[in-house]
Amino acid sequence: MRTVSGGEVAGILVAVFWAILVSFLAVALVRVAQTLKATTKLVAEVTDQAVPLLADASAAVRSAQTQIDRVDAIASDVQEVTSNASALSTTVASTFGGPLVKVAAFGYGVRRALGGRREDAPARQPRSTVIVGRTVPAARRKRKKD
Repeated sequence: MRTVSGGEVAGILVAVFWAILVSFLAVALVRVAQTLKATTKLVAEVTDQAVPLLADASAAVRSAQTQIDRVDAIASDVQEVTSNASALSTTVASTFGGPLVKVAAFGYGVRRALGGRREDAPARQPRSTVIVGRTVPAARRKRKKD
């Protein structure tokens, strides 16, 4: 029988250690490969779903831009109509405002003049004056005017 020397035992131990280390590395590499396959499959599925979503989003953005352009056109039309209405209002007020005020004042004066001359009209009650939530009698009001 042959005796095993110390160098041979050490060589066998190193060989066993390297075999175990290579086995662990092989298992780790297999698991990393499986993870990469699963990740690749997941990315492919997400890409398949994302492309139609991006197309829909692009269409929605184009539609929104079209609507914004329409609203902008409507807003500019409304602004033009508003300025035209303002100009028309100013023209009507300047054209008819003075004469209408004069006609109204004349009519009021005529009513006042004719109303004071009627003798069959009942005597009017004096009006009350309201001051800070209180009613002041007509007699007191006349004293203040004097």
